[in-house]
Amino acid sequence: MEVKASVALVLTTISTEEHAETLARQLLEERLIACSTIIGAAASHYWWGGTITSETEAVLLLKTRGDMVEQLRQRIVELHPYNVPEIIVLEPAAVSDAYAAWVGESTKPSQY
Repeated sequence: MEVKASVALVLTTISTEEHAETLARQLLEERLIACSTIIGAAASHYWWGGTITSETEAVLLLKTRGDMVEQLRQRIVELHPYNVPEIIVLEPAAVSDAYAAWVGESTKPSQY
């Protein structure tokens, strides 16, 4: 493993797995992400409108290049159905060279 700042992990939640699939597919087609992992049926508990709310949501783990995080963040805000989407950016302490290269290749505009 080598320390890399070239890959970022972006976490967001969304109301259903279907919405998660749609969002992930759009971001993949736009090459803003190299990969998405969707974790369904996550129990979320949070403050909203002055009360504690509980919902089932899907969690998306989105992998992208570090230099694309702001562009990805803006696009999530545009596409996301929530008024206040959760967008958390994590920079890994280490990423394998091969994985970082794959993320870089996968987020380049298509040659076709």
